[in-house]
Amino acid sequence: MTEAEDAAGGVSTKPATKPAAKTAVKKAPVKSARRRSRELALQGLYQWLLSGDNPDSIVAHLAEQDGFGKSDRAHFDALLHGGIEQAAALDAVLARHVDRKTTQLSPVEHAALMIGCYELMHCLDVPYRVVINESVELTKSFGGTDGHKYVNGVLDRCAAELRPNEARR
Repeated sequence: MTEAEDAAGGVSTKPATKPAAKTAVKKAPVKSARRRSRELALQGLYQWLLSGDNPDSIVAHLAEQDGFGKSDRAHFDALLHGGIEQAAALDAVLARHVDRKTTQLSPVEHAALMIGCYELMHCLDVPYRVVINESVELTKSFGGTDGHKYVNGVLDRCAAELRPNEARR
């Protein structure tokens, strides 16, 4: 009621409250097989960095995860096994672009950087911006509050070194 209607003892024809708006139900975005591969590889590299477990036991553990069968298995194997086998070479590249020893990095950030660096070096079919974005998204999902900013900066510098022609555009 308006103040005038209330004072006059009238009745308002307007509803007292607005009807509830229909809310859209947000569905979780569908993850690509490559995204799942990267997530699983991140988890595997994280486990390897912390425990030094055998890659086969890491894969066996990850195979129990939901969504493992929906991942791009070849890409997962390349990232996990390649990341472990080439850890020293990846860390050598990363060491030129980080502000501390790679062993002092958060294990999540370290694993995301290893995946990004590996893809920059060996997955030339994946554009460097996609590599960086995927590693940033991994860090946002699994890492600390601002870790994604650090990963973005480091991989941007790695891309300039590893893919100078592509990163220059």
